[in-house]
Amino acid sequence: MIVRTLNEILGTEREVDGETWISRRLVLADDNMGYSVHDTVIRAGTETHIHYKNHLETVYCIAGEGEVYTVADGRKWPIGPDTVYVLDQNDEHYLRAYEAADMRMVCVFRPALTGKEVHDADGVYPAPEETTT
Repeated sequence: MIVRTLNEILGTEREVDGETWISRRLVLADDNMGYSVHDTVIRAGTETHIHYKNHLETVYCIAGEGEVYTVADGRKWPIGPDTVYVLDQNDEHYLRAYEAADMRMVCVFRPALTGKEVHDADGVYPAPEETTT
């Protein structure tokens, strides 16, 4: 059994700080579960371009408000507490957190992330075999 707390991760290599987000990586590929789980904070008033070409992601918002803008169809989806969105088609999108407060999300990725990933210029995480450790 694996038991881990968020406090154990803070300040370690499992806490990755991007320009508009902070990802605290609770379950990673080396945990051998086939998926990864992240506690992610999206900074208030920011926009993040994301296009996971190599991963599928489910996101559950537990705090804050914002929106997801899907590039393919130009739709805006309001996101707030108790809302889940599923990127089941490797959807290119923009995640926007409103000015009032940070958004806090629980994110699940398949395949699992190694923990070293950050978005490239196109908003992509590398494929698992491309990730350097």
